[in-house]
Amino acid sequence: MPRFRTSRRLALAVPAALGAFALTALPAFATSTPAQIATSRTNGVAYLKSLQAADGSYAGAGLSNEWAFSAFAAAGTAVVDVAPGGDTTKNARTVYRNLLSTAGWPSATPVVTDYERGTLNAYAAGIDPARVSASRNLIADIYAYWRTAEPGYFGPSANFNGTVFAALSLGGTKTQAGTARVPQALTDSIVTRLRANQHNDGGWTYQKVEGNPTALNTASDIDMTGAAMAALCVSGVPHTDTDVVQAKNFLKGKLVASSGAFNSLYGVNTNSNGWGVAGLNACGINPQSAEFTTISGKTPVDFLIANQYNPAGGFTYKPADTVPSAYSSIDALRAVAGGGFTAAPPVPVTPGATQWVAQPTFTAGTATKLALTVDDGAGSLKACSVTFTPTGTTTTLGDVLAAATGAATPSGCVTGVTPASGTGTITAVDGKANSGSGTWKVSVDGSSFAGALREKTINVGDTIALRWGA
Repeated sequence: MPRFRTSRRLALAVPAALGAFALTALPAFATSTPAQIATSRTNGVAYLKSLQAADGSYAGAGLSNEWAFSAFAAAGTAVVDVAPGGDTTKNARTVYRNLLSTAGWPSATPVVTDYERGTLNAYAAGIDPARVSASRNLIADIYAYWRTAEPGYFGPSANFNGTVFAALSLGGTKTQAGTARVPQALTDSIVTRLRANQHNDGGWTYQKVEGNPTALNTASDIDMTGAAMAALCVSGVPHTDTDVVQAKNFLKGKLVASSGAFNSLYGVNTNSNGWGVAGLNACGINPQSAEFTTISGKTPVDFLIANQYNPAGGFTYKPADTVPSAYSSIDALRAVAGGGFTAAPPVPVTPGATQWVAQPTFTAGTATKLALTVDDGAGSLKACSVTFTPTGTTTTLGDVLAAATGAATPSGCVTGVTPASGTGTITAVDGKANSGSGTWKVSVDGSSFAGALREKTINVGDTIALRWGA
């Protein structure tokens, strides 16, 4: 399958056969118990482990199984503990980190969803996505796709899923300390776009509908509704918010009484169900609550588990299928385990393995990138990826801003800084000067905003936010 561009998924499988089909009889059982969910999780993990290649890889050229990492993390299995034949030198995390660090990844013509996919799965694997290697900063890679003319969108706005997964990756992958790494102004701009693209029926699709009354009135799908509601919630929107409640009600309205499945635009299937449940999970909404239990006593979790082959552990795409699908199994396990679209890495059991791995310092002479936002305090927000080559193991804010004037993507992020050299307080950025209590301040990796000094130390992978205000 081609890499994600205009289709609805980020290199996840799109069903080969779409449309309506006759529902087959599902096994009769009550709402899934904790014991049944635990068994499903255990067997699902075992199946995903069987997908690992002999070299330890899950990801490669084209369609790959790296989404298994978010499912492993949700199920409580550290990716670093997944190794072929117990060979820890080939553990899945190390192999994936090496892949992400290569200059040729993801391809010669990357799209924003490539980097969003990498961010979500690196985080779940215990790889700090901003510090994959001396040259790879996935957060900065995403910032490069900021739409200056349409603030809040990432990548071509018509392909709205790029913005949905920007929210999931930037909001859902915290720092190693567990704090939000991007500034609230950036999050707010994305949330505005998420809300503007909610269809009148309460859901979403992968296409942009903002400002188009006809498109806003078209039918939503289960998959992107799950992803978009999760994007709102990881951005800090509460589950009681009107837009989240409308999304929840959309999903409720698609329940099939006999099975507990969501009847999606692509028919009843495991992948769509997994994305819908993941959206509920991300918002802290129980997919087995009374409101998601049908008159026949079925829930969306019941439907997923009914499509699992135990003890082999794989899940089928459709109820009538007799062969498990890797992508259905990934989507289903993540949902059954209570996960959203990524999860913090569990503590490993492999002796000597750490919960996180990250590049510790800049490497002098190795080109790298940093993520930067500039907020003028008057409603103009710019975001960019700054490319520069450090001369030591750390750099300074002044040097980063100097680099941004000529090597930022998108361009125009920083047009000028005063003073332009030396040390001391930054008194003007892009022509806007400090005035009274309104001054330029800086935050790094979500820290409190403080006075912006040219000599402030910046470390590898730091996410930098400049803001003018009191």
